[in-house]
Amino acid sequence: MSNVSMKLSEHLTSSSAAALSHPSELDGLRLTPHFTLDEMCKTSANLDNVPNEAQVENLKRLCGWLEKLRRRYNLRYVYGKMERSVSPPELGGARGGLNEGMSGASSDHPAHTGTPPNLGGEKITPIIINSGYRSEAVNKAVGGAKGSNHLTGCAADIRVTGIEQLVRYATILLDISDESQEDFDELLLERSPKGTYWLHFAVRPSGNRRKVRLMNG
Repeated sequence: MSNVSMKLSEHLTSSSAAALSHPSELDGLRLTPHFTLDEMCKTSANLDNVPNEAQVENLKRLCGWLEKLRRRYNLRYVYGKMERSVSPPELGGARGGLNEGMSGASSDHPAHTGTPPNLGGEKITPIIINSGYRSEAVNKAVGGAKGSNHLTGCAADIRVTGIEQLVRYATILLDISDESQEDFDELLLERSPKGTYWLHFAVRPSGNRRKVRLMNG
């Protein structure tokens, strides 16, 4: 277990963690079925990066959206390219089941609520997180913006293979927002000077601004 995992384990099993509203969801350091605290707190900076209870709740909310993104992307662009012998109702979620529940958000189309066929783990495209929660020290070390949503566990930078996947991810998240009538705070399609793309996505507990931007580093 990594140092971050050990510190998170200590934090989550402390007496203060009893106040968490859904402690069972944190078994195995998982925020949702396919996202862990460890991956949402990883950092290249050699600094402690352990969220408090409120920040953990924000990460859980954020990962609820990411679960839906993972599910829909695979339904549209991975399963859709495979043999058509499996009908859409059988393609409920990503392998292993999904937490579709997002506070106040509606579920996906009812035809997509069953158990998926066993198509093999290699067929599923994961959502890879470059950066999630950042402590003040970590945010400063990596050159993050002052007041960044990363500081509260409300944001994640998502790795993409290129501009096509970037646009597809962004489109899916916009669809989820429209259908659920839940706003997000930031949807930033970002590009570094070296030509690397990533998607910055943020959801706050309240006061979401629905900020959509193309950003060049």
